Amino acid sequence: MAVSQEDIAYEIFSWLPAKTICKFGLTCPSFSNFQKESHFKTKQSCNLLGMNDTCFFLQHDQISQRYQKRIELHHVPKEQQQLSGVPDNVLTFLSNSACVLASSNGLLLCHTINDDPFELFICNPITKSCFFIPTPESVRKNHNNSNINFILDCTHCSSDDYLMFYFENTNEWSPTSYTCNIYHGKEGAWKGVENNFLSGGRNMKFDTPVIHNGTLHFISDCSNYFTRLSPFYKPYIMSYSFVEGTSSILKLPREAIKGFHVECNMGIFNWGKVRSSNTSICLVKSRKSVFTIWILKDYKSCSWQKILKVRVNALGLEEKDAHVTGFTVMNGNILVFSTKHKIYSCGLDEETFMMVEEIGSHSCGSNPHFISYSNTLRSCGANDKTMSC
Repeated sequence: MAVSQEDIAYEIFSWLPAKTICKFGLTCPSFSNFQKESHFKTKQSCNLLGMNDTCFFLQHDQISQRYQKRIELHHVPKEQQQLSGVPDNVLTFLSNSACVLASSNGLLLCHTINDDPFELFICNPITKSCFFIPTPESVRKNHNNSNINFILDCTHCSSDDYLMFYFENTNEWSPTSYTCNIYHGKEGAWKGVENNFLSGGRNMKFDTPVIHNGTLHFISDCSNYFTRLSPFYKPYIMSYSFVEGTSSILKLPREAIKGFHVECNMGIFNWGKVRSSNTSICLVKSRKSVFTIWILKDYKSCSWQKILKVRVNALGLEEKDAHVTGFTVMNGNILVFSTKHKIYSCGLDEETFMMVEEIGSHSCGSNPHFISYSNTLRSCGANDKTMSC
């Protein structure tokens, strides 16, 4: 059976970033039809799940963003900027109107920062489409007083659906138990999980979740507000199976816990490619401008392997006495971190190990939030609307 040139082009284009597809669509009418077809959108977003994210958003922390109103887009080194990105008018719209909470497979979960009432929405910056999500009443009432604990996942459900998780603290004075509500894009409604997420006694860092083997994982903070006699004196990771409704603790390496209460920041991230069989959890500790990184080698025994310990000033940065203000791990193998004014990347796999590159300057304050991003044509929903930008 002969394959037409259009079929070949259809297959090739389905592996390209959405920005590139849109640019070709402006020059060739037949190509522009691809991006309008629901099957092509599904195929393209599915293909890009197995590829690297090419960019990331950087913004002030969640509360500060409401007043600072700045969102920046940066590209991962060696990725061609002309092939991916976000239109300038969309980036300006987001900076002035939204706080980005999460990103997954081309979709952004945001909340408004100007409008009253407070609203949640899903958007695709490339297609300039958005869909407003029913906002839980408790979030509308309390959004000015605390961080909003939402998580978006487009990688573990069908390619035309997405999951959103909302965790609400049930104890005003002690964050030991959270109700979990789940929103399915296709169903369009929130549903509660029967059993609460039990987080122990520490505050959880909901802005750096890891979904591993279908289970949510969160790391606690490192603040020193417990006595040594408390079972929650040391920081830890909590897992939550939203299917079974069970919570369990994962211990951190001894070296990670050492000195945790002095200038220490820890985060967990996905390790390995999304569709790889070797995915795991990566633990990053930043203390006094020293990075230490571990990989969870055996989940059941909670066995960790240290892969890197390095002082930031030993990485060859042009800055002197660089102080780390934030970090993330992108694409399962790249450490991306910020100093007061700069952003850098550091390779963690065998081919790029400790290869450091300067990404650029930033103006997102002393506690910036990283949101990894991929260019796709993924739909926000059947009744999505065009963004007003």
